[in-house]
Amino acid sequence: MLSKIPVNIEGMRKEDLDKEILRVAIIAELDAINLYEQLAALTEKEYLKKVFLDIAKEEKTHVGEFQALLLREDREQAEELEEGREEVEELIGG
Repeated sequence: MLSKIPVNIEGMRKEDLDKEILRVAIIAELDAINLYEQLAALTEKEYLKKVFLDIAKEEKTHVGEFQALLLREDREQAEELEEGREEVEELIGG
């Protein structure tokens, strides 16, 4: 798994802590999505596949919730996210 709560947060500025917490939460949800989609791909039982994929979809909602919170906490992140979207649109079109 990729998610890991920072081991040493002593040097972190207090105003950055919540942003870091939200990033860790996003990573944990992405880990869960990957895990459930891989498990769905491995099983031959359709009912298991259906449940794993449904749970993965719920985790995607959680990513969106945490990302919305992060964008409220980190204006630079919000601006850079938009910049990235615009760059992709320029490269591949709408």
